[in-house]
Amino acid sequence: MVLNALAIDPGRKWKGPWRWFDESMLDCCEPLEKIKAEGTTFGQVICLAQCAGAKVEAFRTAQSTINDFRNHVIKCTNSEDCHLITSYHRKIFKQTGSGHFSPIGAYHAGSDMVLILDVARFKYPPHWVPVSLLWQAMDTIDAATGYRRGYMLISRPQEAPSLLYTLNCRQESWLSTAKYFVDDVPLLLQSEDLKTVPQVLSLLFQHLPANAGDFVAWIAEVRRREEDGSSLSVEEKGRLAIKERVLQEVRETKLFKFVTEWSFSGGSCCRNEPSVCDKDSLPEIAASVYCQGAELLNSRDGANQELCCRGTSIESLRAKEDLPMTLVSGKVVSGGREQLLDVLVPISLANSSSSGSGLHNSTEIHPTTNDLLTVLLLALPYHTWLGIKDERLLAKIQDFFSTENLPDILQEEVLHLRRQLQFLRRCKDKEADDYLVLASLT
Repeated sequence: MVLNALAIDPGRKWKGPWRWFDESMLDCCEPLEKIKAEGTTFGQVICLAQCAGAKVEAFRTAQSTINDFRNHVIKCTNSEDCHLITSYHRKIFKQTGSGHFSPIGAYHAGSDMVLILDVARFKYPPHWVPVSLLWQAMDTIDAATGYRRGYMLISRPQEAPSLLYTLNCRQESWLSTAKYFVDDVPLLLQSEDLKTVPQVLSLLFQHLPANAGDFVAWIAEVRRREEDGSSLSVEEKGRLAIKERVLQEVRETKLFKFVTEWSFSGGSCCRNEPSVCDKDSLPEIAASVYCQGAELLNSRDGANQELCCRGTSIESLRAKEDLPMTLVSGKVVSGGREQLLDVLVPISLANSSSSGSGLHNSTEIHPTTNDLLTVLLLALPYHTWLGIKDERLLAKIQDFFSTENLPDILQEEVLHLRRQLQFLRRCKDKEADDYLVLASLT
């Protein structure tokens, strides 16, 4: 409700041409099936809002006062750019159920009451509650975390969201991978006597945790096959063009050349991390993506059928005055009904002098493992490299990993990934839930 009210773009279609959030898209920080079974916590909702592209300011009742809360309610209910979500216990209102989240729709100064837009509309319609009673309902302990509930302010972010690359916290391994890059890599660099950039990269890749390749992904757009076939709208072409620009800028960095040369030198990470190196086949990528897309589309239609994916075809679309664009089409069978889905894929022209792969300049390449590893390394915090003992190597590494000289769009992309990385490292309720609240304020 709040993401749509703020007109934050989910980056994919809802129905027809409409790009709105549906609950089936909110699978970032915890699997939807787990949330259905166990519910979600205050810290996880903060994480989810951040992942969806919103700015969050969160306050537990222990970190705020009822007067502060009232002032925030007045501010948000008089603004189209900020909305307030409360986390409260239903029993204080003599309602059935326990912990619950709902946004505030209005404030009535004369009676000092707020209008709760209960998201469980089948159960309770919007209802007015005294501010003092709502504060009492928020000032309760969540048994799942041991922390008090509270409220959060959700607004549109000042920074641009990811265009092509994003960190993926849908896999259970994301926490150990975030810990590795934020905490363990600096210690590794301090413990070794490194002399060259390839030695640094080799050290990092050899110690990758299991399934680390699932931690960073490129953003693919899935749509139902249009009636008029494979034509792309002006909007779709514009989004693909921006993604292709980011992809090309990644491949023009000095770091990409070193990552590619290392991966083709026989020091590949495949022995420790096969899931990274198995992702570069476009048909396999597309099959996985459009099956996931079909699951989302079917869940929105109320279907809960097993999916069977068939027949991937790849075609390059070329329009007048346009660069070639790749569309991957596939057939998904669900409950005896067939669906044709498209995956819109950004591409780049391979350059044999920079890729090290021996490919011809005319070869069309989509985002691959080397791109993902490059942007992930660029997103590591500046202090990651300070433990390198050799001063000349440190200077060279800092030059390679500097964001200052990156093109503007790629720089924004990398800095967004860096913020994601620093935030997700702490995104675990029982260990660092208070950090989530503090991080949302910075």
